[in-house]
Amino acid sequence: MKILALSLAMLAPCLAAGPDVGKGRTMGNPAAPMLLELYSDFVCPGCKHLHENVLPAIVRDYVSTGKAYLVFREFPLNIPAHVHARPAAVLAVAAARIGKYQTVSDALFRSQQAWGLSGKVWETVAGVLTPVEQKTVQALARDPGVLAEVQRDVDRGMKIPVSQTPTIMITYKLKQQPWAQFADYGLFRSYIDGLLKK
Repeated sequence: MKILALSLAMLAPCLAAGPDVGKGRTMGNPAAPMLLELYSDFVCPGCKHLHENVLPAIVRDYVSTGKAYLVFREFPLNIPAHVHARPAAVLAVAAARIGKYQTVSDALFRSQQAWGLSGKVWETVAGVLTPVEQKTVQALARDPGVLAEVQRDVDRGMKIPVSQTPTIMITYKLKQQPWAQFADYGLFRSYIDGLLKK
């Protein structure tokens, strides 16, 4: 019985991530003891801060060391100021299908203010892809499967519920806890380290 319980605990991150996310939107070892699901919006300034300033430390301290498996989830806010967030999410998910999720995410966050105002999301994405990749991503962005994948992330976030972006859903030993305070990475690191010692 103990072996079964241990096996289930080890599989929990894999089961929680589910088959709804392709490998293009994940980072690390799926067998890691902790699952981190990052819900973000490409127009959100806090998400930009997390992506550029906090995420590298999370990857260094937990993902690269095999302590956590990271899943990127799209959570485009449905508010007027974020009208271009869903098209950006769709293009990022389409790019994930060809292994370019991180490249596109980096470009979208780097140029967030420009395309967030102008709506030139495609121009930002196209700038980091080859001509062949551009055609593929444009075709995939119209694929109902890609659109459904973005909606599944949104629906999943609504069930948590994600009340703000960015939010990381932390799953460890079958327990889940959302975390949305990233002003102090030390506090997040202290919390994660405390969990991993249990």
